[in-house]
Amino acid sequence: MLARLAAVRSRSPAESPFFIAALGVLMSFGPMGTDMYLPGMPAIGRDLHAAQDQVQWTLSAFFLGFGVGQLLWGALSDRFGRRIPVATGILLYAIGCVGCSLTVDVGHLAAWRFVQAVGACAGPVLVRAMIRDVFERDRAASVLSMMMLVMGAAPIIAPLIGGQILVWANWRWIFWAQAAFGIVALLALASLPETHPDSRRTSLRPMVLGEAYRKLLTDRRYLGYAVGSSFIYAGMFAFISGSPFVYIELFGVRPENYGFLFGLNIVGMIIVNTLNSRAVMRFGSDVMLRIGVWLAAATGILLVACVLGGWGGLWGLVGCLFLFMSVTGFCFANSMAGALQSFPQMAGTASALAGMLQFSTGALSGWAVGLMADGTAMPMAGVIGGAALVSLALNLWLIRPVRRRLPA
Repeated sequence: MLARLAAVRSRSPAESPFFIAALGVLMSFGPMGTDMYLPGMPAIGRDLHAAQDQVQWTLSAFFLGFGVGQLLWGALSDRFGRRIPVATGILLYAIGCVGCSLTVDVGHLAAWRFVQAVGACAGPVLVRAMIRDVFERDRAASVLSMMMLVMGAAPIIAPLIGGQILVWANWRWIFWAQAAFGIVALLALASLPETHPDSRRTSLRPMVLGEAYRKLLTDRRYLGYAVGSSFIYAGMFAFISGSPFVYIELFGVRPENYGFLFGLNIVGMIIVNTLNSRAVMRFGSDVMLRIGVWLAAATGILLVACVLGGWGGLWGLVGCLFLFMSVTGFCFANSMAGALQSFPQMAGTASALAGMLQFSTGALSGWAVGLMADGTAMPMAGVIGGAALVSLALNLWLIRPVRRRLPA
């Protein structure tokens, strides 16, 4: 087995049949860390005697740790390469999983979720950097979309696993299952080569890091991609944070069935990512991103109208959320490819800052949904619709799409 892994790592990453699959596993830390325990959130509240907004702190703590931690791993990866920081992050993630499973109050659960997230975010942030190491812009956007197809099973499988665990055991076993996923991720990492050569590694000196962040934060297009996409993430995280209570408590969906409704949205994202992976090579990532944010804003407005009008009950809500979550498949890969395009020497840092903005904004949106909780779906719908409109405004203001020249 070791010989096979060595043979895989010796091949060009672009040629390896395992490259995209292994990266998809590492990218799955986000959905595996959040989606698996979503069906258990009401049960966690009852067991730890915590209100809905307090339980949602544990999700916001994960989003915050997932965002802030990326700054650490991005800088370390630009200095030491991609593989060692990812392995360290996976170990920290496993420690956080054990802490979550043993906690006795919601405050400590939120703290361990933060630790878990700081470790988990090493995988996604460095996967994006690895793709930038190997592929150019539009090809990187296409690969990101294809990789999301590989990792698309995680958001479908994770809540189903969590729901089935709750049938046979309590919510604490969900975190033991998450720890087991860390072992799978280590095996995937073992098949990957190092993509960041010594000649392109940068210093960890504060002045160097400060200059790198200054360049990123003063680049108009980078901000358009990174901040604009962070509001699409905010809408997605508002759904993740609010849907367990809306579906399970408001509409009476059984916890073990929650994963099926959640998985519908991921199917839509997979379909749109498939379309994007092909269309982006013809029209360019900027054009596809512009289409995505327009569609996200339109579906966000439709969602708010559906909730206000009470159209269709549960299935009307499910349908609107399906449309919104699906069109995000035009946004995430294209925005990240654009953000990393101009900064190949510090792809890890650029990826980390973009990820930090995305997940920190997501943490705030999840907190906002919990703060405004009133027993209806309106707080979730309002945050989704508002975030989508802000993303559209930022895209129109900061990014002028670059169109690909089509062959005559």
